[in-house]
Amino acid sequence: MSDQLFDSTEERPESREKQPDPDAPLAVRMRPRSLDELVGHEHVLGEGSALRRAIEEGHPHSAILYGPPGSGKTTLARIAAAGAEGAFEEESAVNAGKAEIRGVIERARERRVAGRPTVLFLDEIHRFNKAQQDALLPAVEDGLLTLIGATTENPYFEVNSALLSRCQVYELQPLDPEQVERLMRRALEDPERGIAEPPPVDDAALEMLARRSGGDARVALAALERAVERAAGGAVDVAAAEDALQRKAVDFDRKGDRHYDFISAWIKATRGSDVDASLYYLAVMLEGGEDPRFIARRMVILASEDVGNADPQALLIADAAARAVDRVGLPECALNLAQACVYLATAPKSNASHKGLGAARAEVREHGARTPPDHLRDAHYPGARALGRGDGYRYPHDEPDGVADQQLLPDGLEGRRFYQPTDRGFEAELGRRLELLRKKLEKN
Repeated sequence: MSDQLFDSTEERPESREKQPDPDAPLAVRMRPRSLDELVGHEHVLGEGSALRRAIEEGHPHSAILYGPPGSGKTTLARIAAAGAEGAFEEESAVNAGKAEIRGVIERARERRVAGRPTVLFLDEIHRFNKAQQDALLPAVEDGLLTLIGATTENPYFEVNSALLSRCQVYELQPLDPEQVERLMRRALEDPERGIAEPPPVDDAALEMLARRSGGDARVALAALERAVERAAGGAVDVAAAEDALQRKAVDFDRKGDRHYDFISAWIKATRGSDVDASLYYLAVMLEGGEDPRFIARRMVILASEDVGNADPQALLIADAAARAVDRVGLPECALNLAQACVYLATAPKSNASHKGLGAARAEVREHGARTPPDHLRDAHYPGARALGRGDGYRYPHDEPDGVADQQLLPDGLEGRRFYQPTDRGFEAELGRRLELLRKKLEKN
């Protein structure tokens, strides 16, 4: 919880930003201090826009900044506060409660007597419950507080409609890779706030970090800082940058042991359609006291990963065996596991679904999550139409053959093929159906 008051005799946000803590994370040190330093968001901060004029004139209005992590919500709020007339207070909904909000309101009343307004920045406003949001409503309604809320969640779902109606909603988009790269280069070129003595950094490494950060500037800057630290004065190449980006996940890896050796052998024997080897490794695990629920979970995974749509029934069999383990328990549930084991080993195999998902996830990791076409986005909540949601959507059930020849992938991915069915088992028929569907969809 923070009770930061920026009165006329105290530090304002801009003065603090000009003297960054050298031990603060790179993303904090490089936080833009003015609209001129801010990268992106031209759709809400373009020349002459209402938000830009309000910030430049020092009269911000109550607003909800809605966008993904690292898109600049807190930065924009601080920039608005730095130029605002009057006092600025900052709270986080993670820590603040009704008592803290009442304190903010009381201080705002005292300032109003002296003719000074108050701006409250409330981070993660979606974490406030209805009662906490209701406590803010009267102060915002009569202008006692100018509220700037930040949220990663859709405010039309998470913020009370009464409070929402008194705030302007601004949706911030993820930063483009080019914009993220610009911020990283700025950090390398700014010896005061950025990296004091940066080593050589390959252009390809910066491009990779920019692509894989998912539009989150904090992620990219944190990975760049780790890569530079690990380089210890040496050059930062793509491998070093990738290692820095993934280090957190690697730190949580667990070492394998005999427990994992036998489940690995069972998976590979079953995938290889050797029913006798599959039953043998199942027996070893059961005799060794392995938790049958662990085995059942692996069966459910294998049914989709390695059998897939070559035999969709395999998933039902594996899931039934997993439920039987919970219902029956040992020793009897060994029979259910054996039945599923034999079915999975002898079923036709396809990993097309698994590969399709892998290809789709690789696209997302490389280029971030592209926004769906507006006609596909959720349009049932109040305010959706104002954001352009749902316009032009064609209901497939009203179309010939139940298929509308309308773009369903995001812009830039039209015609991409992630799923490639095999000619094994049921998937062969599925492939023929898929070919007809894709031809129909390609007409848009």
